Amino acid sequence: MTTLTVNDQDYHDFCHYLEAQCGIVLGDNKQYLVRSRLSPLIKRFGMESLSALLQLTLSGRNREVRVAVVDAMTTNETLWFRDGYPYTVLADKVLPELAAKRRPFKIWSAASSSGQEPYSIAMTILEQQQKRPGLLPNIQITATDISQTMLDMCREGVYDQLALSRGLSTARRKLFFEPHASGGMMVNPRVKQLVSFRSQNLKESYVLLGKFDVIFCRNVLIYFSAETKIKVLNQLAASLNPGGYLFLGASESLTGLCDKFEMVRCNPGIIYKLK
Repeated sequence: MTTLTVNDQDYHDFCHYLEAQCGIVLGDNKQYLVRSRLSPLIKRFGMESLSALLQLTLSGRNREVRVAVVDAMTTNETLWFRDGYPYTVLADKVLPELAAKRRPFKIWSAASSSGQEPYSIAMTILEQQQKRPGLLPNIQITATDISQTMLDMCREGVYDQLALSRGLSTARRKLFFEPHASGGMMVNPRVKQLVSFRSQNLKESYVLLGKFDVIFCRNVLIYFSAETKIKVLNQLAASLNPGGYLFLGASESLTGLCDKFEMVRCNPGIIYKLK
């Protein structure tokens, strides 16, 4: 019989391990989250209990287990055009500003999860190009995540009906997707060609990614300790071109963490511009 309980010491050790690996802070009362995320892996790897799985992870002896555990703990549900306003601000304010500079520009979707955010950005750009022919002729979207499983899913770009129903209008589904043999829908080539996916741990250096004009790092900081937030925000600032924009999640703020940005009120929503 599989045991899903985990003793305090194993949980405490795992919390430290997860924060060291990817910056996520679980806190004292998130055993239920560990159970729900990792219980499928107990059977997959033939373990007798959740504690045994955690102990094998912490030992570092099995890379496959280690990667699967981090994947499971860092995978978050998302939806298309989340919160709405970031994409409206991107379309109505940021893209026209960038187009006026008459040069190629780059957008980074950090922690892209299963791909909805970078593909929503790409759809927003295509919609604006259709409204204003000749606008924004050279755009690159780089999307990153720590989870290789998520990156593989993103590159495939296939979504089931449940995923498609979360924030995606019927009009956009018809315009930007095509039927797939699985019964779901696949992002069409026009959208896919705007986005490239690569692995990136936000706790590590971003230098190899280059410089960006816009960074989406939404609903990520909430999982980090204050120390990690400060480090990540300073690295994001260093990754932006002068006057570049940072989009955070609706419940996230720079207050007391980073003074390298100025707040821009967009009505609705708030974004941050590099000073």
